[in-house]
Amino acid sequence: MKKTVKVLLSSTLVLGLAASALSVVQSPVYGKGKETSYLIAYKNELPRDFEERIEELGGTVETVVDEVGIVSASSNDPDFLDRIKEERNVLAAEEELEIFLDHEKPDAADGQPITDIPQPDWDDPDQNYHDLQWDIKRITNDFRSHEISKGNARTVVGVIDTGLDFDHPDLRDNADEAGSRTFVPGTRDAWDENGHGTHVAGSIAANGKVLGVGPNLTVRAYRVFGATGGAQQSWITNALVAAANDGVDVVNMSLGGWRWMAHNYGEKGDSASMVAYHRAVQYAVQKGVTVVVAAGNDSRNLGSLHDMQEYWKETYGLDIKGPSRVVPAQIPGVITVSSSNEWSEDVLAFYSNYGNPIDVAAPGGDNGPEYDRLYREDPKGDYLHKRDFRYRTLSTYPTYLPPYFTSNLEGYAFMHGTSMAAPKVAGIAAVIKSENPRMKPSQIANLISKTAEDFGKRGDDKYFGAGEANIYNALTD
Repeated sequence: MKKTVKVLLSSTLVLGLAASALSVVQSPVYGKGKETSYLIAYKNELPRDFEERIEELGGTVETVVDEVGIVSASSNDPDFLDRIKEERNVLAAEEELEIFLDHEKPDAADGQPITDIPQPDWDDPDQNYHDLQWDIKRITNDFRSHEISKGNARTVVGVIDTGLDFDHPDLRDNADEAGSRTFVPGTRDAWDENGHGTHVAGSIAANGKVLGVGPNLTVRAYRVFGATGGAQQSWITNALVAAANDGVDVVNMSLGGWRWMAHNYGEKGDSASMVAYHRAVQYAVQKGVTVVVAAGNDSRNLGSLHDMQEYWKETYGLDIKGPSRVVPAQIPGVITVSSSNEWSEDVLAFYSNYGNPIDVAAPGGDNGPEYDRLYREDPKGDYLHKRDFRYRTLSTYPTYLPPYFTSNLEGYAFMHGTSMAAPKVAGIAAVIKSENPRMKPSQIANLISKTAEDFGKRGDDKYFGAGEANIYNALTD
């Protein structure tokens, strides 16, 4: 197998090279349209001449993940996709769309950011926000799991996200900047320009004014999101394969989406995106990586095809036929995490997806019981002013970005979502791995489920799976 290759050429250079090659072989001159990116899944290993064939068909190779037979290519020819699908070595191909993070925006109806918490004094080692971390306290049994194990620096969690603030006082000792990478074209480093990835990383390994599940774990960034843009499937596939090749122990992916999978689903079920995810996850698991993913924030039943199709039709006007999947939440081999809240052991967070793919839950926070009641009565109602941000989860946030709108704190933020739930389970998996280096991903997943607190109906259920994950229980089992 060849190593993963990333080909990034400017559009000017690409067009020049393509024109020269075509003139030499006297290939037909194809029509021009909008420059579009395509994802291509080959049947087996990449053919030796795949790049030449793509160029002959009017495309330009952009990203190659040859370990799993996945390539992205760009073309301004509207017929390129039809031609590449006819290649005998191609299993599936489609237009490559982007995943976008679910960003909330401040609304005039809110007007209630948290302003009564003291700003961080970086020179005061005794100041901390530990009492505000209801989520970490609960799954560590009031931080008692830290007395047993805080993880160790040899155990690495790869965070496939927006990057990290490597200089954050709570993360700088645990964040591996040298080993981090970016997969976003046009960027040269894995620094976080968004905030999402730094918040996720803090839940895993923060060690300061806030604490993560494993304060001694190492976190490494695999950046697939820009400051505001989305992440293409090939970048995510490349990042997951690279993390596995780098020898990380756990990967956290707080990303995904209904709209993205709906648009990418092939007419005959041959989605290149689905193939890419299946292969990349399988590749990582075979290398001993535990892959943890968020369930998504659409309040939908992942186990109900009718519910999914109804949602796509109502929200996006898409009439999706046949079997459909949301990724990575419904990819075999991952640990899929739904979101619990602070105030109930029976009610899942209002936004969390649920259904038979859920393995376990973890605290992702919400807007409080009053908002929950109003939302369930009328999901389309106007009651943003009822949101209580204190019920969200507090974690690290880039010190160089303006405060997140839920508070005026610098370097910390209150957020909620299955994005905030998944990294708790990733942290739990990593602490387990640090104590049991020979454990396989399936064994780690089984221990997490076995030792979860039984929320909701007795036994496994479609909302909490096996229950809310708990690292203290796992360490004392």
